[in-house]
Amino acid sequence: MILCRRTQLKFYFYSFNSLRGFKYAQTLIFTIEEINNSTQLLPGVSLGYKIYDSCSSISQTVLSGMSLMNGYEETLSDTSCSRPPAWSLFIYLFIIIILFFIFLQISHFATCACLSNRKRFPSFFRTIPSDYYQSRALAQLVKHFGWTWVGTVRSRGDYGNNGIAAFEEAAKQEGICIEYSEAILSTDPKEQFLKTLEVIKKGTARVVLAFVAVGDFVPLLNVIAQHNITGIQWVGSESWITYRTFAETKEYSFLSGAVGFAIANAKLVGLREFLVNVHPNQEPNNELLKEFWETVFQCSFRSNSSGGCTGSEKLAELQNEYTDVSELRIVNKVYTAVYAIAHTLQNVLKDLRSSTSSNIFFDVSGDPAAKYDLINWQPADDGSLQFKYVGFYDSSLPSEQCLRVIQEHMIWAGNSRQSCTPGTRKAVQKGRPVCCYDCIPCAEGEINNETDSSDCFPCDLEYWSNEGKDKCVLKVVEFLSYTEIMGMVLCIFSFFGMLLTAIVSFLFYLHKETPIVRANNSELSFLLLFSLSLCFLCSLTFIGQPTEWSCMLRHTAFGITFVLCISCVLGKTIVVLMAFRATLPGSNVMKWFGPLQQRLSVVSLSLIQMIICVLWLTISPPFPYMNLSYYREKIILECNLGSALGFWAVLGYTGLLSILCFILAFLARNLPDNFNEAKFITFSMLIFCAVWITFIPAYVSSPGKFTVAVQIFAILASSFSLLFCIFAPKCYIILLKPEKNTKKQMMGKSSSKAL
Repeated sequence: MILCRRTQLKFYFYSFNSLRGFKYAQTLIFTIEEINNSTQLLPGVSLGYKIYDSCSSISQTVLSGMSLMNGYEETLSDTSCSRPPAWSLFIYLFIIIILFFIFLQISHFATCACLSNRKRFPSFFRTIPSDYYQSRALAQLVKHFGWTWVGTVRSRGDYGNNGIAAFEEAAKQEGICIEYSEAILSTDPKEQFLKTLEVIKKGTARVVLAFVAVGDFVPLLNVIAQHNITGIQWVGSESWITYRTFAETKEYSFLSGAVGFAIANAKLVGLREFLVNVHPNQEPNNELLKEFWETVFQCSFRSNSSGGCTGSEKLAELQNEYTDVSELRIVNKVYTAVYAIAHTLQNVLKDLRSSTSSNIFFDVSGDPAAKYDLINWQPADDGSLQFKYVGFYDSSLPSEQCLRVIQEHMIWAGNSRQSCTPGTRKAVQKGRPVCCYDCIPCAEGEINNETDSSDCFPCDLEYWSNEGKDKCVLKVVEFLSYTEIMGMVLCIFSFFGMLLTAIVSFLFYLHKETPIVRANNSELSFLLLFSLSLCFLCSLTFIGQPTEWSCMLRHTAFGITFVLCISCVLGKTIVVLMAFRATLPGSNVMKWFGPLQQRLSVVSLSLIQMIICVLWLTISPPFPYMNLSYYREKIILECNLGSALGFWAVLGYTGLLSILCFILAFLARNLPDNFNEAKFITFSMLIFCAVWITFIPAYVSSPGKFTVAVQIFAILASSFSLLFCIFAPKCYIILLKPEKNTKKQMMGKSSSKAL
């Protein structure tokens, strides 16, 4: 037993033979010297140290651990300490019992959640947060950005297995689905890394959480770089998210946009000066320091050539991981671990005084409070990647406040958000966990204005979904308007028909005294031309937005004008028949159907139609109606017939007169006369009846505004048939064959037959 006031501590580091490991060792020495020089902490007590290296080898780690437990190989010199007072003998005996029988351990870098088990590791403490907190923080981070469909890659060991297990548990609570989970180890053959690469390539998840140690990650990154795999949003654990070598390797540029949690950064005053002042001349027997010097300066103490180390090299002029003190995340945990031991000794010595270091706290599991910096990898000007602080996680805060993200500063690897955007809904994939879903567009007429909603909602009857399916908009109201092409064409034909009718009327007026105009009662001809003008004009009432007045006008005007027109044609047909009968000897039939009777017949027949229309308008008139049933996506604005009986009565009466007129004209078609008008009336009524017979099925089956277009077409077609068939032959004689426009020519054929 050493009875002195110097206490020697033993440390071992994982992968000490690297710049990072050597930096940790030097930080340990810096901290011990700072404590030994302090008058506030452990006054009169000096701390010593002995450092062991695991060399990244399990066997070397076991050997170093056994050396740690077996005791010292050297004995401290009596000149370096003095005899302590009697009360300190008990104290130091107690310390030795703690150190060598309970084996108190304080780690700066062991994050495995398994080490929080107090039954298995009763004397283990650490200054770095447990991966349990990091895994939960990562789950909250992934949820925060809406990445509900992810893949995971882990180290095949306690670090990766426990980290991903905790992440999967937290992810399930957050509604995050994990598509695959791959395990890798640095000693795996290349085929294993290629297999993992194929899983990532074939997977649909564009977000990959890599909970891996640096050494295990390098082979996979090399394979990814060789196959040029991009477009993946990487989420990293603290082991590699601030590993500068990755960021400075241009082949790993696909990691741009990576995001993850890093141990909270810190600043240690005086550390850089201590690090750069290290020199082999200070410790000539320190072979490890010489090896470090040869590594960073690429020289050798064993060579006298130009490549030999002179000792005049300056660490302060180097820019590498060792001299960089901008990222002291893990280094600070080494610093804190040494101070934790010092404070423990202070408590044991019952002489606790204030310290210049931050407060050190361990919970019942031996863990500190979990505080992380959120890091995002962003491109630098030189093509490398730089670490940007974009938020933090603090487990000591309330759950809804522990994660804070400065999202406007983030850079992503691509469009990696996997939320179901407004306009879509979540559809669970058959045979897969409930958190595995596809984003299905809402059906027509349904919307969803929320993210990650499972349902779409139908719009009201007068509304329809917009193109994005995230808002209900008023349905398009459809009717035959004057501004659309079909409406314009129908208007042109209507006006053209009115113009032709006016021209024929003017021509007839100029030649009203000629035989061809006076034949068959010129008064009926002018009345027929007037009624045809009204027929062409009434077609315009069917175009435009239906209103209460236009709906009543269009159907009644159509019914009355066409009956007036047919009545005139019927009158002319009867006149032809009566005229032939009047030529027979002893016949005085014309006195029974003279001009007065002709006028009365037209008025009487038209009056019947007017009475039908008045009854229709009185009992149940047509009215504007929004038809919501024919099309789901638009409203057909049309005129409801009101009383269907009224409409079919008007149409039926018109059809009855048309058929009667056709029969009479057909009977009179072969009467002897040079100009037998009955033949032309027969043709016109044949076309007229054919148009309206085909109108009925077309009217019933036509959708929307085409129903109105069919009705207008029927009106125009029947009107043009009457105009051309009855008046075109007369106009031909008036304009081109005036020599035939004589009474002799008109009666020539009948006279010859009479003879």
